[in-house]
Amino acid sequence: MLDFTEYTKIFISLFAIIDPVGIIPIIIAFTAGMSAQKRERVGRLASLSVFGILLAALLLGEAILSFFGISIHSFRTAGGILLLLMAINMLIGHKQAPAPNENADTEATQSIAIVPLSTPLLAGPGAISTVIVDAHKAASAAHYGVMALVLVALGITVWLTFLVAPWVSRRLGSIGSTIVTRLMGLLLAAIAVEFIAGGLRGLFPVLD
Repeated sequence: MLDFTEYTKIFISLFAIIDPVGIIPIIIAFTAGMSAQKRERVGRLASLSVFGILLAALLLGEAILSFFGISIHSFRTAGGILLLLMAINMLIGHKQAPAPNENADTEATQSIAIVPLSTPLLAGPGAISTVIVDAHKAASAAHYGVMALVLVALGITVWLTFLVAPWVSRRLGSIGSTIVTRLMGLLLAAIAVEFIAGGLRGLFPVLD
């Protein structure tokens, strides 16, 4: 088991990689037009999903990737392509058709919370690979227990970020939110390109 300082560093590094504060404008863009209840549901589901994804990475991440023969670079490239598609939707102002019933509406809400908000934006390849690496720093059950607590703290941080996002959205107003959506679409496209480029460099070292 590592000392307290090391676990603090792990938390800080994962917080910096996930950057929940930095994606507040993107959260606003994807939850625009939702009622407070739906937005709260998205935030709760997203925070639980981030925790679940990173916990799976902690316990089974390397084994799962090895089992399917998937490298972290392939995962990064796939995540980048997914983000790019989302960014294009944000840039052209595409809106989903209204859900025909409550069940469909719930499914759409869950879909947004998990993809792209939980993954690959928050619990993306960088966070997953970091957790897998940190998991190998010690082999004791206590180490994995403390690592799980670190992930719980990160999940709570994500949930708090979703609680703050509506306040920021109200200050922006409708026109401000539209402008932010377009700007974040462009930013998200740039992030997606970086994901894809990083994955391709890993898959094809000759590109470096």
